[in-house]
Amino acid sequence: MAGPEECFSFLNSSRGEAALGQMYGRRPEVLARQKQRYRGLIEKFLRLYPGETEIELFSSPGRSEVGGNHTDHNGGRVLAAALDLDIAAVACKTGDGLMTLHSEGYPAVTVDTRQPEPVEAERLNPAALARGVCARFSQLRYQVGGFKACLDSTIPNGAGLSSSAAYEQLMAVILNELYNRASLNPVLMAQIGQFAEVSYFGKPSGGMDQTTIAVGGLVTIDFKDFAAPLVRKLKYDFSRSGHVLAIVETGRGHTDLTDEYTAITQEMKAVAQALGGKVLRDVPPEKMLANLPALRRQVSDRAILRALHFYGDDQRVVEQVQALENGQFERFLSLVNESGRSSWTLLQNCYSVRDPDHQGIPLALALTEQLLRGRGARRVHGGGFGGTIQVFLPAEELEGYVAGIEAVFGRGACHPVLVRPVGATRIVNR
Repeated sequence: MAGPEECFSFLNSSRGEAALGQMYGRRPEVLARQKQRYRGLIEKFLRLYPGETEIELFSSPGRSEVGGNHTDHNGGRVLAAALDLDIAAVACKTGDGLMTLHSEGYPAVTVDTRQPEPVEAERLNPAALARGVCARFSQLRYQVGGFKACLDSTIPNGAGLSSSAAYEQLMAVILNELYNRASLNPVLMAQIGQFAEVSYFGKPSGGMDQTTIAVGGLVTIDFKDFAAPLVRKLKYDFSRSGHVLAIVETGRGHTDLTDEYTAITQEMKAVAQALGGKVLRDVPPEKMLANLPALRRQVSDRAILRALHFYGDDQRVVEQVQALENGQFERFLSLVNESGRSSWTLLQNCYSVRDPDHQGIPLALALTEQLLRGRGARRVHGGGFGGTIQVFLPAEELEGYVAGIEAVFGRGACHPVLVRPVGATRIVNR
């Protein structure tokens, strides 16, 4: 722990600039903005909690799913990246057992770490995530305890960039650092966050979001063994290929779409179970195709189409990784577009069937095709039905693309992002 003045000095030091540069990039204007952001958080913390003399700085990133749309929950493979959009926090340890969380723009959240049981009224609320993380720490015989924190997020809420998983991993890293001497590894912290999201928050989660956020960087993850997923970092910089990764908000969030996400998971598993497996990764695609006539009498056609998407996108992740590692960027872009077409036609998560008048994702994809004249790549991003699209576009097209897409979806809808090599972390100031 360090005093506030030490933290102010750290932010202005070369060590502070290096730490911030790893998370947000090294452009001078970005570093200046982040220094001011953390200074403002510390000042707010001291206004709320005058007299506190020891604090820590933390950060937990959002994530972008690059490949493997809805494959993780059925034991598949994914390619994903931690982003420079994040939740920043100032925190200090307390002795009262209470987690007190002040998030900019939201009501304060208080959770008693000594009461780990789920609270029905907290479902789909940040308090459920914090309580679930604490509960799982306790179940695994790790230490929990109280802390006060001020949070500030640059991750658009409900936009498919995993703000909930970033929140979970922030809780996990704070507890890990303040009470457990940083003894938990990132994969375990990710599994704790997934537990909180499924069992306390009440939303299905396959583990990709939490694992990517906990580990950081561009990662490929194989969930064939859910208890021990295989995680590997890739050393690839998209800017080396002259392209920018951008996320576009289409105007509808994810807050009322849990049942549609759940249906994807359940339908894929129904196909697997009809063929003798638990998840689709247990069943070879050839077996499904050989049994289609009988299978159609047991599950819906939509479930079969979603299974076909799973098999295709699971294999595409392998090919995407190979393309990047072999320097075949055009091949990689082609695979991103293939994944997008599969999500649109087979997975069917580009708009909600309950609200067909609102099709922001297909509109954003169509407009992107027009603006970029077929260059780059585009796909639905993350869970789908609402939220965001992902675009890889030539760097020289960025200014025109942002102007064109934001003319339709509003100022600030397009987020050019960087892949962040650092996962959820304490920002060391000594």
